[in-house]
Amino acid sequence: MVMDVLPKRLKECREKMKYRQIDVATYSDITEAAYQNYERGRREPKLSILMRIAQTFHVSVDYLVGLTDEPKPYPPPKNSQEP
Repeated sequence: MVMDVLPKRLKECREKMKYRQIDVATYSDITEAAYQNYERGRREPKLSILMRIAQTFHVSVDYLVGLTDEPKPYPPPKNSQEP
């Protein structure tokens, strides 16, 4: 089920980076309890929080939620003004 993907990927990314839950929480500017709830599947983060967590892990939000199996984040958007 898709809902099971986020907690699993959060834990996998955290362990791969050798971070503790408190580390991810601190880097993502959330409480440790909030992060624990996300990793345990008890709660789902708002998009703005999920974006910060993805940046902490250097992966895309799409990867965390299971829309892709490619963890590499997308390149930053190009300036809308053409030279």
